Amino acid sequence: MKLIRYKTRNLEQINLGILSKCESKVFKIKESKGLEISDMNILIENSMEDLKVEENAIPLEKIKLLPILEKTKHDIICVGVNYNEHLIETKEKFDNGNFIEPKKTVYFSKRVSSIVGTNQDIEGHFDLDSQIDYEVELGVIIGKKCRNVKKEDAEEYIFGYSIINDLSARKLQADHNQWYIGKGLDSFAAMGPCIVHKSALNFPPELDIKSYVNGELRQNSNTKYLIKGIGEIIEELTKGITLEAGDIIATGTPSGVGLGMVPQSFLKKGDEVICTIEKIGNLKNTVI
Repeated sequence: MKLIRYKTRNLEQINLGILSKCESKVFKIKESKGLEISDMNILIENSMEDLKVEENAIPLEKIKLLPILEKTKHDIICVGVNYNEHLIETKEKFDNGNFIEPKKTVYFSKRVSSIVGTNQDIEGHFDLDSQIDYEVELGVIIGKKCRNVKKEDAEEYIFGYSIINDLSARKLQADHNQWYIGKGLDSFAAMGPCIVHKSALNFPPELDIKSYVNGELRQNSNTKYLIKGIGEIIEELTKGITLEAGDIIATGTPSGVGLGMVPQSFLKKGDEVICTIEKIGNLKNTVI
């Protein structure tokens, strides 16, 4: 089941919907638990219970896709260097010599002023940094409040999955010796095009994950190669942190980022970036 946030063209009303199996139409969600719902966070909190949808579907060409969330509950929790080959390229390419291979999982927060949806522009911030990079990642959306979760029980607390482009300003990352500014610039949290409910995927999901820049394949891996798996991530985080419905975890990116290429190849104005994950879809953005 793929969930989207949209509005009908020429109308301002925002709706939530479920894509048809052929993904050419959308069924408008009317209510959950007897409540009218147009906020994805509220739908997540209700866990899809007693969901009612309109019988008549709307063709996709008659709607405009919106970012899947108007606002995140908190900043995105990110997992750093969580694929072996990306860990290797990161060690080799950060030129200030300050990157040390972590002995434990790296977690950091990604500032989110607003989510950038598919087909929306990304601000390059080239006045601050010329080394703007892309990172395709599997995003995990938490479905209910939890703490002290065992890894074998983690799926119970997941609502669904999406695609995240964890955009990064590499020079700012290196200059500040931490990642908050380099990862948290406005528009650097692209996510979409939908949320796939957990019931549609096996756990843990083993999905092909790729990125393209101007049609050129840059990243190509599978989520089964995560160093720290989703269940382990949730177990480790919730040992001392309460996660809430709507919280988002970005699980890390595979190798092939601009930082790791020879020669390095960072994003430029006008570049089109497509992040794709099997069974979820394509997240497409243009750099301005």
